[in-house]
Amino acid sequence: MPVEPVRVAGAVLDIAVPAWSGRVAGVSMAGFRGRANSLVDLQLVPYPALMMFIDFGDVLLVDDASGARTQGSGVVGLGPGSVRGYGRDVDLLQIRLSPVVAHAVLGTASEFGGTVVALEELWGSDTVRIQERLHATRSWDDRFAIAQTALARRYEAGRAVHPEVDYAWRRIVMSRGRIRVERLAAEVGWSRKRLWSRFRAQIGLTPKRAAQLVRFDYAAHRLAGGHSAALVSAESGYVDQSHLHRDAMTFAGLTPTALAVAPWLTVDPVAWAAPEYAPTA
Repeated sequence: MPVEPVRVAGAVLDIAVPAWSGRVAGVSMAGFRGRANSLVDLQLVPYPALMMFIDFGDVLLVDDASGARTQGSGVVGLGPGSVRGYGRDVDLLQIRLSPVVAHAVLGTASEFGGTVVALEELWGSDTVRIQERLHATRSWDDRFAIAQTALARRYEAGRAVHPEVDYAWRRIVMSRGRIRVERLAAEVGWSRKRLWSRFRAQIGLTPKRAAQLVRFDYAAHRLAGGHSAALVSAESGYVDQSHLHRDAMTFAGLTPTALAVAPWLTVDPVAWAAPEYAPTA
């Protein structure tokens, strides 16, 4: 389903989103198409989901920290990182996977943090077959359907996280990252140490780091929505503005002022439904 064009970092992008609910909860996707007059340099902002990119144009993903370069299909892991996208001829499918879903769909993806890994390293020969089917059509509805089927198949065949880990992740998201690990452990009936270990192994972050990422994401979108840093820090659970500043620098390498106008966040109100954060508990 096409939506209105959005200007991002000098490029005008036509954005398409699926007209139907996905077969697997925790999966969202959007298609981007457009051409810029000059090379687009776009810094990614970390998000509480793994981000899969399947490129049909010339987009290049670069991990600033390691210098790793990924052309074609890649996955950006969960957590702090410094990843940039470069390109002029934009035609790509972006898929966001909840880390609970990603554990089954991508397997070891939970272990590589906020870096970029080529999809072929995770899916092997399946990657070529899926890419060929996606390349064979320019219809976004067809591409969404092909991707949904592939993801559902891998999800059903993959290894699910423990129910307690699933519950803990959902509680972290619903509380906007403001629930303490001790309370989570008590709610699932595990020791703090056991929850910490199992959560880290299956999600890729410790419960505390995951809560910090979710809180940062909520704050980033509030800043992008035009709210002041003072208000955002107060309502997001930060001690003060300097605390918000430290988290913004840790996760995105940006100050709150720069984060508020980050081009990467420009498309979110159009391409991605706002996270369903509940009142803190």
